[in-house]
Amino acid sequence: MTWAFGDFRLDPERFQLSRCGKPVRLEPQVLSLLIHLIRNRDHMVSKDELVTAVWHGQAVSDASISSRVRSARQAVGDDGTQQSVIRTVHGRGFRFVAEVTTVPPVHAASAEASGEAAGGEIVHQSSGRPGGLPGGRPSIAVLPFQRLGMVPALAILGDAIPHEIIEALSRLRWLAVIARGSTFRLRQQAADLDLVSNALTARYILSGIIECPDRSIAVTLELTDTSSREIVWADRLVAPLGEIGDLRARIVAHLVSALEVHIPFNEARLARLSDPEGLDAWANYHIGLGHLYRFTAADTALAQVCFERALRADPQFARAHAGLSFTSFLDAFLHLTPDSASAARDARRHAERSLELDALDPFANFTMGRTFWLTDEPDIAADWLARATALNPNYAQGFYATAFTEMLTGQAPATFAALDTSLHLSPLDPLLYGMHGVRAQMLIQQEDHEAAAGWADRAATTPGAHYLISMIALAANGLAGRHDQAARWRQKVRRLRPDATAAHYFAAFPTRDTASRARVAAELQRYGF
Repeated sequence: MTWAFGDFRLDPERFQLSRCGKPVRLEPQVLSLLIHLIRNRDHMVSKDELVTAVWHGQAVSDASISSRVRSARQAVGDDGTQQSVIRTVHGRGFRFVAEVTTVPPVHAASAEASGEAAGGEIVHQSSGRPGGLPGGRPSIAVLPFQRLGMVPALAILGDAIPHEIIEALSRLRWLAVIARGSTFRLRQQAADLDLVSNALTARYILSGIIECPDRSIAVTLELTDTSSREIVWADRLVAPLGEIGDLRARIVAHLVSALEVHIPFNEARLARLSDPEGLDAWANYHIGLGHLYRFTAADTALAQVCFERALRADPQFARAHAGLSFTSFLDAFLHLTPDSASAARDARRHAERSLELDALDPFANFTMGRTFWLTDEPDIAADWLARATALNPNYAQGFYATAFTEMLTGQAPATFAALDTSLHLSPLDPLLYGMHGVRAQMLIQQEDHEAAAGWADRAATTPGAHYLISMIALAANGLAGRHDQAARWRQKVRRLRPDATAAHYFAAFPTRDTASRARVAAELQRYGF
């Protein structure tokens, strides 16, 4: 079924609005709002009903509702004065008042076969976004797990584990999580992804199978992009029956960390396939993240451009300011700019603005904490980073940054504990080289130079490692008497950063342990730094 009004056609199954045969690009929330109003055009739709249908019951301000209604009106040629399509019932809600007729939908299969749909743009049927285009904050629906061969006493885990996952994912400010009350209603239809994605308008679906093979518990997880039906990520975790509690905690932590990597990567991939001029704030943000973790001058500059575009699209976008704090931090920390002091001030300024806009975002608190590394105030940094990991106990990079901070003040047990947590949460993290590098730096302070050299080698050979990590490897190997290996790392440092100096090293790692600083300084001097 397709609805027609004026020059417009809206196909709810294909999630597309078109005018005179040409697609109209809208954010998913705006299109969901429009669909809900037309579907319920026989009565007034209250604001509470809109919040349930479009925002899935999450807390939302009247200003946000008004903004989405205004965008919907603009898309269909209406305005707040004329109100010939969407009428406001003051203080109560909204009603779709334009005359609507139903017409047969364009057959998606024939359109895709000819390479045309709605004016030449291929549109995937039942897509969570028109033509698979990215837009808006990513959303996810976590379905109850399918039970296979479960004993009755353990069958409840098929609901309990997804519930715990929903609670954990709800801490992520960048991901919209559909409430259990909606997702669990589709228990019997969970295998029909078309039906589920249409009913919930979720961009991603997390499904699972739980079973009891050979006196153990096994959980298979699968993350699907609803627009393309591609499996973005999948994994299987197994534990003995006696370790069910540990398995439940492990599933939640493992999943949160995996989604922190795989969904942004997928969002950035889709955004790069789209017209850059048509990208919204979130799409630009995800492309920026893709550049952010490459730690080169060129990629840091590109990330900055993406975050600035995101802010032009949405000046109140807290995460874009946090992204700019991150790029400014890299400019100062890696000395990518001749004016490191100015970059440090920009890092603090953007972190402060991000916190003003969303004080509960772990990423904003993380970037704020790291700005205090640049001003040699590790105690203040530790407080902000502790807040970040309290807001999201599965925040691997928050624990890594905590380990770095503890290393600066020589707190070895706290350093190693935070590193172990971060590696457990995210064994393939983009900052993996940093985790290994911090461990090596702490081992240098403990004068365990053999172990330090081993960890430093692992750090410096990890993809993405920057020149400062190679300097740790040089110093650790030199102190361990492995001078041939130290010489190889010297060559790599000079290749990555020809003007690198010992001053760069100590500016990045301002440790309080004077004895280890003296040993490292002597070793760097031996190799010409």
